[in-house]
Amino acid sequence: MAAAPPATGAAGGGQSTDQNFDFMFKLLIIGNSSVGKTSFLFRYCDDSFTSAFVSTVGIDFKVKTVFRGDKRVKLQIWDTAGQERYRTITTAYYRGAMGFILMYDITNEESFNSVQDWCTQIKTYSWENAQVVLVGNKCDMDDERVVSYERGRQLSDQLGLEFFETSAKENINVKAVFEKLVEIICNKMAESLDSDQQQNQPKGQRLDAPTTQKPAGQQCNC
Repeated sequence: MAAAPPATGAAGGGQSTDQNFDFMFKLLIIGNSSVGKTSFLFRYCDDSFTSAFVSTVGIDFKVKTVFRGDKRVKLQIWDTAGQERYRTITTAYYRGAMGFILMYDITNEESFNSVQDWCTQIKTYSWENAQVVLVGNKCDMDDERVVSYERGRQLSDQLGLEFFETSAKENINVKAVFEKLVEIICNKMAESLDSDQQQNQPKGQRLDAPTTQKPAGQQCNC
């Protein structure tokens, strides 16, 4: 998996252009309407929260730069509309996304039941190496909970996804979700790089084996 090349255009959503980075990851937050995607994004990027958000129209994004080791990673995080009427718009942005935060609301059974459909959307419109984290949002509203932590964990295990319960309002696990998603993307990139290097090695030769010069006349390209 290769990282996207540095961007040359100005970032949308009022963000300034920053070309000083080693990698750029395009991430999408998806899920039903009103599960808290916009609040989650604002909490992570601006450390702010308001309950006055209206439903996202179409799609918007914010940019945040993080460090992983000595590497500077620019995150382009897209906030997508959950309503069905915007689905053809938002799925067009799946292509090229390296990671997805698939979100449901622990106080809304329908949003939890829609997770499988969103997974199908990811498989249909994104590339096969895209990484996904399942998030049960609004865990601060435990008195209104209808989806237990155990059901969320069971579904994540079934789908083979990392799982977090979060609260944008109380800033619970918001940063941890993004850190985990960046981590698994970087690990996948490293695996792909190792695989490419192994494929380029002559058959039967260990990666750490010293190379020996063949006598003249016995050179070959096999």
